[in-house]
Amino acid sequence: MTITSNDPIARTLDHAVLKPELTRAEAEAEMQIGIAHGVRTICVRPCDIACAVALCAGTQTEVSCVLAFPHGTALSASKAEEAQRYIEMGAREIDMVVNYAFIRSGMWSEVEDDIRAVTDVARPAGVLVKTIFETSSLDLAEIGRATEAAVAARADFVKTSTGFANGSATEEAVEIMLKIAAGRIAVKPSGGIRDRARAQLFLDMGATRLGVGSTSTPIICGQSDGTLNQTGY
Repeated sequence: MTITSNDPIARTLDHAVLKPELTRAEAEAEMQIGIAHGVRTICVRPCDIACAVALCAGTQTEVSCVLAFPHGTALSASKAEEAQRYIEMGAREIDMVVNYAFIRSGMWSEVEDDIRAVTDVARPAGVLVKTIFETSSLDLAEIGRATEAAVAARADFVKTSTGFANGSATEEAVEIMLKIAAGRIAVKPSGGIRDRARAQLFLDMGATRLGVGSTSTPIICGQSDGTLNQTGY
């Protein structure tokens, strides 16, 4: 697949190829769509990291992967071990799901430690860490406090959603993230961003990266009429 596009919005996209039922051939085809559009990263399942790294070689697209996805309830030590493996395999960015049960419990020290377990592994390797809060499960005060925890733990991004729970990125959640972040950490809305207008709305608010499903990338980049099947993320 060859698509020529200089659309700068593509460079803000993390093109998600995360559906658990995808065959390897299906996953590769979805990855190639993102690469052809020049997205910033293709965000893949851990089992697809090696394949994604090979496909992205020689392109402007890098590989990100999810960690403790989609629930975030793995032990922090296990998250650190996962991160080390994924980095060794070639992932350049890691989207980790924070234990949002800890957030809802007000266990702020544990939340910070959970994030730091991964950043302590990733930062020396020059790998970015994005922290997923699953904001649809949280109130605005919890989102704000979790953002502070991510800043303290030296994460690179706060991210709204996995795209696999009820609810997606909302303006209210992104607004509080941006307000608390105050330029100290980047903000990534994800989930439910399926057209260019929605993508541009969040970029205009101040977000610098967007998580989008693989079928949404062509629509956002103006290469589709929007008739593709848009399910999940």
